[in-house]
Amino acid sequence: MTLDSLRGLDEAEAARRLIDAGPNALPPARRRGVLRIVGETLREPMFLLLIGAALLYLVLGDLGEGLFLVAGALASIGLVVAQESRSERALQALQALGQPLARVTREGRERTIPARDLVPGDLLLIGEGDRVPADAWLIGGDVLTVDEAALTGESATVSKTPAGAGSPPGDDPVPGGATTAWLFFGTLVVRGQGVARVTRTGARSALGQIGASLAGIVQTPTPLQQTAGRLVGLLGGFALGFCLLVVVTYGLVRGDWIDGILAGITLAIALIPEEFPMVLTVFIALGGWRLARHQVLARRGAVIETLGGATVLCVDKTGTLTENRMRVARLWAAGVDTVISTGPVLAGDPAGNLIRLAALASAVRPVDPMDRAVRALADHVGGGPAGSGGGEPDRVWPLRPDRMAVIQLWSGADGAGLAAAKGAPEAIFALCRLEAGEITALQAVVEHYAADGLRVLAVASAPAPVAVPAPDEPGGLDFTFAGLVGFVDPLRPGVPAALAEARAAGIAVVMITGDHPATALATAAAAGLDTTAGALLGSEVATLSSGALAARLRTVRVCARIQPAQKLRIVEALRADGQVVAMTGDGVNDAPALEAAHIGIAMGLKGTDVAREAADLVLLDDSFASIVGGIRLGRRIFANLRRALTYITAIHVPIAGLALGPILFGLPPLLFPMHVVLMELAIDPLCALVFEAEPSDAAAMRQPPRRRDEPLFGPAQIGRAALQGVGVLAGVLGLYVWALGGWPEAMARGAAFVALVIGNLGLALADSAGSGRLFAPYRRSYWVIATAIVAVLVGVFSVPAFAAVFGVARPDATLLVAALATAVIAGGWMSLADRVKRWLFPASAPTA
Repeated sequence: MTLDSLRGLDEAEAARRLIDAGPNALPPARRRGVLRIVGETLREPMFLLLIGAALLYLVLGDLGEGLFLVAGALASIGLVVAQESRSERALQALQALGQPLARVTREGRERTIPARDLVPGDLLLIGEGDRVPADAWLIGGDVLTVDEAALTGESATVSKTPAGAGSPPGDDPVPGGATTAWLFFGTLVVRGQGVARVTRTGARSALGQIGASLAGIVQTPTPLQQTAGRLVGLLGGFALGFCLLVVVTYGLVRGDWIDGILAGITLAIALIPEEFPMVLTVFIALGGWRLARHQVLARRGAVIETLGGATVLCVDKTGTLTENRMRVARLWAAGVDTVISTGPVLAGDPAGNLIRLAALASAVRPVDPMDRAVRALADHVGGGPAGSGGGEPDRVWPLRPDRMAVIQLWSGADGAGLAAAKGAPEAIFALCRLEAGEITALQAVVEHYAADGLRVLAVASAPAPVAVPAPDEPGGLDFTFAGLVGFVDPLRPGVPAALAEARAAGIAVVMITGDHPATALATAAAAGLDTTAGALLGSEVATLSSGALAARLRTVRVCARIQPAQKLRIVEALRADGQVVAMTGDGVNDAPALEAAHIGIAMGLKGTDVAREAADLVLLDDSFASIVGGIRLGRRIFANLRRALTYITAIHVPIAGLALGPILFGLPPLLFPMHVVLMELAIDPLCALVFEAEPSDAAAMRQPPRRRDEPLFGPAQIGRAALQGVGVLAGVLGLYVWALGGWPEAMARGAAFVALVIGNLGLALADSAGSGRLFAPYRRSYWVIATAIVAVLVGVFSVPAFAAVFGVARPDATLLVAALATAVIAGGWMSLADRVKRWLFPASAPTA
């Protein structure tokens, strides 16, 4: 039985085995359930302070205030748990999107399925750069070189020899054995491609048997979350110290230590911006979910902050800018140029012989798009795989950096052998030892094809008697030049528009390809890239110094004849020049460049597992437009996160100031812990939901990228937040002082509290509403939250028991109008100033 006759499992049988064996997955990592989130929330300083204040009020005998604080703490915990649970669900959805895929043969057809759906008995197609998705028995293909360090800890690779279509031995396989046919879940194929039969999946595999410890791995916080945590810890220490100072001052000046303790707790609650870590978690999780909806999977949360600041995009041509659906467009053989679309190719003519030889130099089970195109045309011309007999080649000399050609040796029915070679024209010319004049003439044809945007491969053949052992190097064979094959790969439909958007956003796009310079330039021009500086060749990259290479890359936008290892030099030169580099890649050799780039982007469809593991982002559709869409979304996430943090800081200024100011001025206290709790119940959902849902600014992709050293929340944002907060503080405190002169204390406190709450809502709207559309659908959550807060506020003043707990009384009409006017002015004055500035100085004023 030949390998080609193996149909694989039927779908019905595969479904039955999946039910019996279970999914091909390791034990899941520990997830954060509701109880764990509640436990983590209760360890936050804010909630410890709330519980302490509630207990203190209960001990002092004020049951109503104590019960309200307990209810407020429970409501705050509920909000945080709900938002963290939403983030957790978003992360789990991203993990599901990031599940590896496997190529299998079922019912005689090649299919790509989620690796978790593999079952024992599946025929698995594995190749260089793939991570083996299950334990399997290698039955055909090349001798594989496999890295089993994930299981054995040994860095040396081992060889795996195909064992044919028979059954594997019954003994229990052990990782680490060389020259066997066993492949193990989680190991990496370094070289070769083959066919294997799945034997064990999931927990039954070698990795699954030792994988229980993997379930306990805890995901570490991102650098952004760690920075926010340190900031909250610092401010928390400052707040507790200030709390102690207020208690001592209150007790010594007024002689009332109990009220001093309550005032100190109120101030501490007001000062700690405990929303920072929660907001970062929500934004990163939901930002990753939004990126996934744009077909971009974020494997590392920290990259979301970096994405919007990219200044250079280094992208592959094939499959990223183009569709990666190659089609043979032209054949040049025996001096005749044949256009495939205008006439038939006959098996007996030179063009038919050329495509037959090209098929013999292509993979039997092709993955490469050009191999697929050649085999498809050969089947059409010759009615089959054209001379290969449907079997496997006797010997394969794979592509190497020093020989950019693939050579396969076949034995014919008459005992004669034939070596077929296909690869870069320069490599085939060298194999055929052509004279300089012949090379010049052929090079003109290559240039003509390339100028038309075609990718060109050359084909050659050589007799190789099967009675003589094949040489280690094919250079000793007597190759004869057969002709040239031109492939067309059309641009993806959205590429020109996406390139124009990237250019308007100040992002330089550098196309990197191994193609001929003329082909690369023709494709770049059709896509809309600047080609005035010509193409930078791989041979130049190898000889230029780092400084000279960086200087060339400031103007050159097309790099051609680039070898995978040279991508790393390009990335390093751009980084050294101060650029924030995003780099796409799909192969094993791309991994160093993906690691070196600030943002490594792997292809999800055609990329190897190694490239995906080295990357920060994975394109689920391999489309360049998805990259630009991801940058647009990254800028949106960065801007909205900055607005949220600015708002959090701004609103804590008046809360802390109003808790401390009356004490310093000898006035009756304005804020009690229950006031602060109600404010916190408004702040958390506003900053986490309203700000995250805001769309991009209309001008977000018409501005240059932010500076590389520009912090997310730096002095400019702190200064803006301080000005906004001081504005609200001055307005509310001034209103309170004015009201105390003509109204009772409870009514003055009520008016000031109304002004603070409404001013908070106005400040949130002013900071978030970059588009100016106050009633847009995405702002629905703001109006729902605002309506709920106003309803609670009305209830506080309408129910005497609530009014007594808060120490407020309903303001009269004059005082209420004054409170509302104060809130509108205090909360919106800076937004109004920004609009006036943009109107007067449109070129210099920043966007929201």
